[in-house]
Parts: sequence; structure tokens; C-alpha cells
Amino acid sequence: MRIPLLLLPLLLPSLFAAAPAGDAPRWYKGNTHTHSLWSDGDDYPEMIADWYKRAGYHFLALSDHNILSEGTRWFELKAPVSLKGEVVQRGGGEVLQKYLRRFGPDWVELRDNAGRREVRLKPLAEFAPLLNEPGRFLLIPAEEITGAWTRPKSDTAPALTGPVHINVTNPRDLVPAVNAADAVTVMQRTLEAVAAQRERTGQPMFAHLNHPNFRWGVTAEEMMRVERLRFFEVYNGHPGVENAGDATHLSMDAMWDALLAFRLSDLKLGVVYGVATDDSHHYHKVGLGRSSSGRGWVMVRARHLTAESLIRALEAGDFYGTSGVTLREVVREPGRLSVEVEPEAGVSYRIQFIGTRRGFDRRSEELAPPADEKPARRTLNHRRYSSEVGSVLAEATGTRAEYRLKGDELYVRAKVISTKPKADGSVPGEWETAWVQPVVGARP
Repeated sequence: MRIPLLLLPLLLPSLFAAAPAGDAPRWYKGNTHTHSLWSDGDDYPEMIADWYKRAGYHFLALSDHNILSEGTRWFELKAPVSLKGEVVQRGGGEVLQKYLRRFGPDWVELRDNAGRREVRLKPLAEFAPLLNEPGRFLLIPAEEITGAWTRPKSDTAPALTGPVHINVTNPRDLVPAVNAADAVTVMQRTLEAVAAQRERTGQPMFAHLNHPNFRWGVTAEEMMRVERLRFFEVYNGHPGVENAGDATHLSMDAMWDALLAFRLSDLKLGVVYGVATDDSHHYHKVGLGRSSSGRGWVMVRARHLTAESLIRALEAGDFYGTSGVTLREVVREPGRLSVEVEPEAGVSYRIQFIGTRRGFDRRSEELAPPADEKPARRTLNHRRYSSEVGSVLAEATGTRAEYRLKGDELYVRAKVISTKPKADGSVPGEWETAWVQPVVGARP
């Protein structure tokens, strides 16, 4: 097929997006959880990708709910409505004007369809060549597989339901959502479908469980039982995901330690890594109560800025999640975990090495919700574990620290907490933090 000369400036970045960025591994900044007008985001995908590129990100996955941004899609610009005292017109008004100013009337397609004003949402294959740049920026297809569990009402218990969302980055085809009677089944079947597509197509894919505490949808006990689970969000920038838990629900950090402790001991299952993401939906107004860009991301140490190279590094645990802290170096090797921070002036850092030792106290207690909790908020109860699960094994103040495993640790991970408040945090009182992947201890 001959390519018209006029199209070459658009197509060349895409054709060569897989070009190597050099032989030595380097850190690439990316977000794997992002929404656009293809589902429940409030901006055009090109505009969102353009923001991330300008903000210094190297890769972005646009992960809309139960859909891939492909094919023909016309989006209706409905009349403005008042929502919580704010006039909203998804995709229209000033949002459309910004889109036109940035990409021009020759790119933006509008039409009148039986009295409805519509704009065509561009598929990824069409707009990626505008933004992809070898070694600098890469758009990767993605989907938020949005399922749920539902437990019917019984004589002894009320009906319960909860969300189970799993992101898949770099799929070849759409992965259908799974609904079942429990979260374990939803997770297992969804991850099996991703694995089957990867096996069938040979395409590398990266799947992570999203925000377990969103509407308290998934417990640590359920996560630890899913054999194929390899990644989950230890930090998510959406204001409704309850990263810190509450009096009757575990935090994301506590859930990570519980599932690592039991998977690596009693259950004989593999390690689980923690990612940080934006889960961005809102691109025009920022602040508390909105799901904005730039709150959480991953730094991946890979040889090339390609989906294949990034996924290979992610699967090896050669990355960290962060809400603002930048690390100069991370060394993860048998028996040793070392972290060095890229310091900011006037900011102090506390480096914690967190782990669980063999023979830990396995006792736990059920955290029952308050008796006056509204039925709509009722969920499966969480469990609180002993202080030996995810204890701080060592702590240092400064920009560099190292932990040498003594031989009785199941795993050791690192957490770097800064004294810098998180700008535009998802909730009040956040501090910029980084989460380093665990090193698994040697088996006795």
C-alpha cells in the first residue's frame, strides 16, 4: 500500500514509536488509569493525552469503562444542565472551544443529526500519531474492565453488592466485564480472560486491580486468594476510593501487607506489586471532590519506550508508584533493598522498610461496621491483622537508606514519605509519598 505524502507527518511518529531510546534502562513516567469522553471522563482523548505529554509523562493508557477507543463514535452535545449548582455540558461549551483551538476545525468533526449536534470521538489509532514521539511519549490502548459482585438477600443477611474493576493495558481486543456472586470469582474470571487473550495473540498485557476500597468492593482476604493477581492500586487519585481506609476498613498499605504475608506463606502464591494512578475524570476544574490529573503515577525502569519493554519491566517489579516523590535509584536484589531519593530543597524524607517475618502472628479480628450504618453502605466486613503483619522493620531519615534481609523475612518493601504536602491531593492532609516494590525473602 502506498502512503500519500501528505499523511507522512502524521504517520511517521506512530510508525517509529517503537524505536529504542537507548540500550541502558531509564526511568519512564506513566499513568495507566485515565478516563475520557469515551466513557465518564469530561474531555476529548487528544486533549487529555496532550496534557500528559506537556506535563512530562512518557506514556499514557486511556482506560475507559468496558470499551476500547476504536471504531466510529459520535458524541451528542446535549443542552447544558445544572448539577450541584454548576452548569455542565459534557464536551460542549468552553470544552469544545478549547478542543477547536488546540487541534483546529479541520481536525474536529461536527455534524447535525436529526436536530442533535454531535462531535466525532476520534479512535486511538487515529489520534495517537499526532502525539506519539519516539523515546518521548507513547499512547497505549487500555480498558477498565468494570464488573461487580452481588450477594442476594437471605433470611440472615441483607443483599450486598460491590464493584470489581480491573485495568488491562495493551489489550488486542475488548475484554468483557464479569459479574458474579463474589469478588474472587469476578477477579479470577477477568484475569483468566486477559491471560487467554495474551496466550492467543502473543501480545504482552498488564492487568491491575483498581481501588479495592472504592465502595469497599474488595477485601484483602479476597485479593490474597486470586492466583493470577499480580498488581493492584496501592494509591489512586480519585477522591472516593478511600486509600487510607477508616475505622472499620483497612488502608491500601495494610491490605498490601496482609495479602503479601499470607500469599507468600500459607497460600504459596506469588508476590503482588503496587501501582499508583490518577483515575482521572475531570480536566477543567481541579480541587477536592474532583478526580484530577497528576495525582499518582508509576516510574518504570525500562530499556525502550514501547509497550513490550514497559510491561516486561513492570512484571519484573522494576518500577515504583508515587504521588510526588522522585527516586534517583532503587536496587532490588536477593537479600537487599536500597532506595535513594532525588531531593527537593526544603523537603525532608522518611524511608521505611516494611515487611512481615516468617512465623508471624496469624490472628485477626473482624471489623464490624457501626450498628447505625445505612444499609446502602453495608459491605463485607474487613479484618484487622496483628502488628506483625506489615511492621516497620527499619526506618531512616534522609535521602538514602538500605535494608539487608536477615533471612527470616517473607518480604520487605519500602515506603518514602516526604514532608511536602500533596498539591491538589485527593483528600485533605496528603503528603507526597513513593511506594517501592517488595523483595521476597529466600525460602528456608
